[in-house]
Amino acid sequence: MSLDTETMLEYENQMFLEILQEDGLLISAKGLRMETILLNLIKVYCDPGNLVLVFGTTHEEEQFFISELDKQGVTPLPRVITADNSTTEREGIYLGGGVMFISSRILVVDLLKKRVPVPNITGFIVFRAHRILESCQEAFALRLYRQGNKTGFVKAFSTTPQAFTVGFAQVDRIMKTLFVCNLYLWPRFHAIVISSLEKRKPVVVELHLELTHLMTNVQTAILELVHFCIKEIKRLNPSLDAENITVENALSKSFHKMLMMQLDPIWHQLSSKTKQLLSDLKTIRSLLQNLTESDSVTFYSMLNKLRTSDYVMSSSGWLLLDEAELLFSAAKKRLYDAKKEVEPEPNPKWEALSEILKEIHKNSKGSVVTVVVLVNDSSTVLQLKRYLTKGAVCMLEELYKKLIDSKKSKLSFSTSDNNTDEEMKEDEIDEEEKAPESVTLTQTQQILNDDDDDDENDNGDKCKSDNATFMECSQEQLDKQTEPVVVLQQFKADGNNLSLPLTLRSLQPKYIIMYDVNMTAIRQIECYQSVDCIEQITLYFLMYGSSVEEQGYLTTLRKEKEAFEFLIKEKATMVISSDQDGKSEDCSSLSRDAGQSAASAGIVNSRKGGVQKPLGLSKVIVDMREFRSELPALLHRRGIDIDPVTLLVGDYILSPDMCVERKSINDLIGSLSSGRLYTQVLSMTRYYSKPILLIEFDQNKPFVLQGRYYLSSDIGSGDITAKLQLLTIHFPKLRIVWSPNPYATAQLFHELKEGKEEPDSAVAAAVGAEGDTVDDDYRLEKYNVGIQDFVRKLPGINTKNIISLLNKGQSLDHLITLSQDELNGILDNSLNAMLLYNALHQKTSVSTKDGSNNSGKRGFGNRGRRRGSRGRLFSTRVCV
Repeated sequence: MSLDTETMLEYENQMFLEILQEDGLLISAKGLRMETILLNLIKVYCDPGNLVLVFGTTHEEEQFFISELDKQGVTPLPRVITADNSTTEREGIYLGGGVMFISSRILVVDLLKKRVPVPNITGFIVFRAHRILESCQEAFALRLYRQGNKTGFVKAFSTTPQAFTVGFAQVDRIMKTLFVCNLYLWPRFHAIVISSLEKRKPVVVELHLELTHLMTNVQTAILELVHFCIKEIKRLNPSLDAENITVENALSKSFHKMLMMQLDPIWHQLSSKTKQLLSDLKTIRSLLQNLTESDSVTFYSMLNKLRTSDYVMSSSGWLLLDEAELLFSAAKKRLYDAKKEVEPEPNPKWEALSEILKEIHKNSKGSVVTVVVLVNDSSTVLQLKRYLTKGAVCMLEELYKKLIDSKKSKLSFSTSDNNTDEEMKEDEIDEEEKAPESVTLTQTQQILNDDDDDDENDNGDKCKSDNATFMECSQEQLDKQTEPVVVLQQFKADGNNLSLPLTLRSLQPKYIIMYDVNMTAIRQIECYQSVDCIEQITLYFLMYGSSVEEQGYLTTLRKEKEAFEFLIKEKATMVISSDQDGKSEDCSSLSRDAGQSAASAGIVNSRKGGVQKPLGLSKVIVDMREFRSELPALLHRRGIDIDPVTLLVGDYILSPDMCVERKSINDLIGSLSSGRLYTQVLSMTRYYSKPILLIEFDQNKPFVLQGRYYLSSDIGSGDITAKLQLLTIHFPKLRIVWSPNPYATAQLFHELKEGKEEPDSAVAAAVGAEGDTVDDDYRLEKYNVGIQDFVRKLPGINTKNIISLLNKGQSLDHLITLSQDELNGILDNSLNAMLLYNALHQKTSVSTKDGSNNSGKRGFGNRGRRRGSRGRLFSTRVCV
């Protein structure tokens, strides 16, 4: 069903008119049909006379907008620009006008290469504007746009108000980055929103269920354990800002992310006990969520995995508390009755769901109805599918049997405590059936009445006694819809935020059951009732009263309300500079301070040797793949011109003789382990007299190389240091530079370039190609970057032959079928062909604990070899 733009709600019309007339940042509460505003805004600019660029949208959202506009007969439809479009095609698309969805990385490169007619750009539409500071390329693109276009618009949108309350002056910084002066706030408690949604409301039936006695005991024990972990973290770290570290906030799904953001900068200073407490806290919180979402068998199996000697020794000690014993005892009692007989406790929501379906069937009076049951994740979809098709008893019995040790395949567990704790195996549950994201069921027979239920139970058929009246529905049956249909679906199927509105418009259900609680879904249903649904919807709302589920939902509502109240106060006191929109020539936000100020004054440093020239003419050649990082944008802001080129050697070319290979900590570890760094440094020293290895740290983490926080489980900081020492021994010309963050790196590059001759793009692109003509974007555009990185790590592959292999090798499956002679024809080197052939066809064995290695595998970390073999050790490791 296509959206009707003429039937927008009153608040939607107001939001649309505000953002259409004046540029600004529009922050809306979740679930208020932001997609409608964007759709109509895009529709306005779908004209060849405009050039509007949209970024921040997902692939699903782009397809949604295009399909909806196509249904409305809009032409020309928006285009999606990807790396599959060549540079020539992209230039033609830009000149053709219209609306275009584009990634920020491609747009930045095209802006720097002058492929985009910047003066002709009508404007930018930015979705998920709260990420503008994190997504450095989007901010870079807007900056380049404003420098060359003073008339176009910028319209930004976000549905995450909490993101604007974290950090100092966050909303002010984001607005400056977006070059907008107006802030539009639309919370759910806005008077116009309330009046718009009150006109046609769904009938809401709230069912507050009670947790069973044993579930209450489990919940109480888990909350006490959460309190224990939080109290210990605060005790061990008295200097920590613990205002938001509370048990209530721990119920939020974003709690761990918030906590790690606070602890990342001081992680290396935390004790091992604190780190283990954080890990245990995450584990305990997952148990809290699974208590209400999982069945009793699966929950006990998950819990039982923690009752091992290894975990007890490594944990922070919570398993030794009385609350932990209460937790295990109550979870176990949910499986066994007083006589130690197997009798798993059913989920209370199952019975409530069955009663609702019976009531719907009774009220439908024989008519065909569609019921949509909304759940939180795919595991719950599978759980309810099993329950509705098999019944609770049969379902739990099957799960119980699947969790028994395969060597002791019995129908029930041993009644002794020593055996039950060792026989549960969680990972066997879903081997036969993977959790789907959406399931459609149809009723196979009339739901039994109470008398029939009693008769069925008297016959002893327990598996058929409770709700086993549904079967999975085929698409053909769904199209005919001759029987009642029940659709089980996640709130965000396939991770698509628009999946629920699309499902509602497609199925037009009269009944909706919210099995799990979700604030966004509730509002989406409200909007659907107000705009798209002709009939009155009945919404059943299932929730455990006085539970963590209810408290988590209320906390989500409270946090959103507080975020909007904070933004309302910020808006009232916010000071907006007259040039914040970037449309004036003297806008301070657009100044390229370090370079332009010196160039405009004609200042040069007479003490520096080399070529004397104004700093404003500085240029750095940057490899295409480096535009995922923040550094190119920071270099440009410092007054250094950026020239994107596909480089075969190095990442940054500062001068004709100065080449930089940039590595993050993770890249450094991987490159040292694989031997790739040796090949890269070898190429740099071959073609440049001043090769530099830049090791750049995360600006949100400490500037140290210690502890296992940065390192993988099989490598330590001592190994990294030893390999770096070995690297400098083999390459005396190599200079290693350490940088705490990209800002320091930009300043360092600026200082290194002073008085140096500028690099030549054509020369830099040809380095390493050895006579091959390499277009700037050829390899980046034709081949996926991830594939290039993977192929480059194969033995025998280097910068000389990778282009030939990518051109002539169809796929990895194709390479395996080639003989060694055929690989020699592709790589033009018999040794490399032999290495690649052996790697693809020979098996290798893992080193034993005593140091022996059946495969002869060598690496930087093999310290026991004689000194005379070190040089050979490097070259061998690259090829293994």
